[in-house]
Amino acid sequence: MGKMKANIHPKYHQIKIIMTDGTEYMTRSTYGNPGDIMKLEIDSKSHPAWTGQHRIIDSAGQVARFNKRFAGLGV
Repeated sequence: MGKMKANIHPKYHQIKIIMTDGTEYMTRSTYGNPGDIMKLEIDSKSHPAWTGQHRIIDSAGQVARFNKRFAGLGV
């Protein structure tokens, strides 16, 4: 059998996760660099699939642009 290839896997290190409600925890990931922070915009505490509540999440003003564009089509 041959040798395994060296240096092909991403680095695995600790990062901090910040949930939408401000809860923080440390985990290991290949994201970013050691000590980086990942701030979530959607997670299990805010996503309708887990909460059962429907909310429109406006990402970069897309909902506002849609409403402005189609404002005259209402009944």
